[in-house]
Amino acid sequence: MIKKYKNILKILILILLPVFLLAQEEKPEVGIQEHLGEYLPMDLTFQDVNGKTVRFGDLVDKPVLLTFVYYGCPGICNPLLAEVVDIVNHIELEPGEDFKLITLSFNHREDSAKARTWANRHLGLIKRKFDEHDWEFLTGDSLSIDKMTDAAGFYFKEEGVDFIHAGTIMAISPEGKISRYLIGTSFNKFDVQMALIDAKSGKTNPTIAKLLQFCYSYDPDGRAYTLNITRIVGTVMLAFVGLFFAVLVVAKKKKKGE
Repeated sequence: MIKKYKNILKILILILLPVFLLAQEEKPEVGIQEHLGEYLPMDLTFQDVNGKTVRFGDLVDKPVLLTFVYYGCPGICNPLLAEVVDIVNHIELEPGEDFKLITLSFNHREDSAKARTWANRHLGLIKRKFDEHDWEFLTGDSLSIDKMTDAAGFYFKEEGVDFIHAGTIMAISPEGKISRYLIGTSFNKFDVQMALIDAKSGKTNPTIAKLLQFCYSYDPDGRAYTLNITRIVGTVMLAFVGLFFAVLVVAKKKKKGE
């Protein structure tokens, strides 16, 4: 009898497991489904603020902070980009050298002139040395936009003349790999800096960056960086043990010499 129930249970698991997995992978109607470690389609083309067609991959030549907005947004898009401006003004990395920014409108009806207006507005708020080409404001057709937002796991819904959508910035590696998601419209500057450092990890990092990566670990649940006490304490203990043995060896040699 027990064997019979075990067989039934196995059959149920085999039937329900694919359903469960499909449910887990089903994309939300609105929101963000994180695709960490996946690559964005680099061959897609969009239009810049001058109406010139640009290949996305040609713009991603260093770590990128990517944002999805629409330029007619009456809601969170303005606060989101205002926060990005604040990040640029205060982050301890050099724009154009350590990172750049890309903002893409997911409203295919918006044109380059609209993008130019938003670019002028936000670039004018940056208080440090900054080249306007280090922040691209893009528009595109519906097919290219859908391919890019689907690859990024960014889902939105049109409602009348507006859209329902979430707010996020994404750190993208120079190869187009999604490295980090930071959700919301307000961000810890240190978390953004670490996200960019992680996005650059495939390249040679300066010593300070390597030290920060060693001391801090990313918490995927809290989407923040936390001090890795265990790693630090372990390293200090190993250093003390090594020093202790070194002292013993030196003392032993001195004793033999006597």
